[in-house]
Amino acid sequence: MSDLQSYSMLIDGDWVAASDGGSFESVNPTTGAPWASIPAATAQDVDRAVRAAWYQFSEGPWSKMLPSQRGKLLRRLGDLLADKSEDLGRIETIDTGKMLKETRWQAKYIAEFFHFYAGLADKVTGETLPIDKPDMMAMTIREPLGVIAAVVPWNSQLFLVAVKIGPALAAGNTVVLKASEHASAAMLEFGKLIEEAGFPPGVVNIVCGMGEPCGRVLTTHPLVARISFTGGPGTARQIVRNSAENFAEVSLELGGKSPVVVFDDADLESATNGVMAGIFGASGQSCVAGSRLYLQDRIHDKFLAELSLRASKIQIGDPLAEETQMGPLCTLGQLNACETQVARAKDQGGTVHNGGKQPAHLNAGWFYEPTIVECPDQKMEIVDTEMFGPVLSVLRFRDEEEVVAKANDTKYGLASGIFTRDIARALRIQKQIRAGIVWINTYRVVSPIAEFGGFKDSGYGRESGAQAIYGYTRPKTVWINTSDAPIGNPFVMR
Repeated sequence: MSDLQSYSMLIDGDWVAASDGGSFESVNPTTGAPWASIPAATAQDVDRAVRAAWYQFSEGPWSKMLPSQRGKLLRRLGDLLADKSEDLGRIETIDTGKMLKETRWQAKYIAEFFHFYAGLADKVTGETLPIDKPDMMAMTIREPLGVIAAVVPWNSQLFLVAVKIGPALAAGNTVVLKASEHASAAMLEFGKLIEEAGFPPGVVNIVCGMGEPCGRVLTTHPLVARISFTGGPGTARQIVRNSAENFAEVSLELGGKSPVVVFDDADLESATNGVMAGIFGASGQSCVAGSRLYLQDRIHDKFLAELSLRASKIQIGDPLAEETQMGPLCTLGQLNACETQVARAKDQGGTVHNGGKQPAHLNAGWFYEPTIVECPDQKMEIVDTEMFGPVLSVLRFRDEEEVVAKANDTKYGLASGIFTRDIARALRIQKQIRAGIVWINTYRVVSPIAEFGGFKDSGYGRESGAQAIYGYTRPKTVWINTSDAPIGNPFVMR
């Protein structure tokens, strides 16, 4: 362990090891070797973090800050994030295998999310009510919820932190952030910026560890008011059960098996680029990955041939190198899942047009070639299994009615894409697609101004956008008697 970079957790403004000295190794997926030592939080560590957050929310300096003061701290945090984007991106690349040119760009762009919520901090308003009682005035006031448990996965973690703690802090809440056990380092580096920005100790706490005990104690803690979770449906179901212990509000942003539909009148160059970005960007390790491709009959063969050719030319390698276009998968489990599902698809009649194996020129790390599987049957297991890897299922369709039915034939409902020059058709279909995001003639685009979230097994609740800040508040109704006369006898009804 002495050769590994050692990290500490941020609890109540202190950088600490686990109280029992426990730790786990973080593995560099490019090499397959451990590179960092991460503390494994105990139940006592999590309890301390939540209580520190509760103190700041209920009586500490944070509880007395004006909204405009909170906004200035968030803006400062965004500035620091942009300034440190190169360093943060490099750490995230080492820890997750995502390409440096993506992680550093993302870190810099995410500053805009903090700036966005900084501007909203002093714009949370209630309303006066046109009440139906004489001499009475009624109004609502929006108040912060309290301690927020923010649980994020390893992929796009800085982005997911921004859309959770940005609105939470702007509204006046405090946060305990649980970093992913698969890649915690970038979150801990981000914690240094929280300190530098000037947030009072305990406003944001960062703990690391497994679901047991770290995740369980955090999501069942009696002082937690809301759980904001991004991850898989299995863990989400456990979190919902956990929330029965504290009646915390819950929002879930889960996985997907998102359909991309290409009609025969589409701009094929644009559609090809959109499909490539949707499934091979970030090595397919995205909750909105466009992993189901539906091609209309007339263009099916031509499009599939061109897509396969383009996929075969993707440069796979060291994610720190500028020329690399696709890096490794983050975990060995993901690599094994991709191999297993592709093998099953072949047994079920699927045809592999590209990839389907680990690249021969790389003898270390968890790399997997960009893979395209033509699927003759919508009911094949691979068509509705999220693999979190660069594996695309391709199916054909005849008309609008058929493709809408196939696109909706899934337990997921996070994202979708439509490529067509017929905007009337696009608008018809987007109304029928059961997904929280519909991209038309584009894919994998985000903005702090636009909210996102899913249907069905892709979760509930929405993140990002101006309305997100209201999800971190609750209304209080205030009644005021404006008459100087005594209120009436309660036992006389009139």
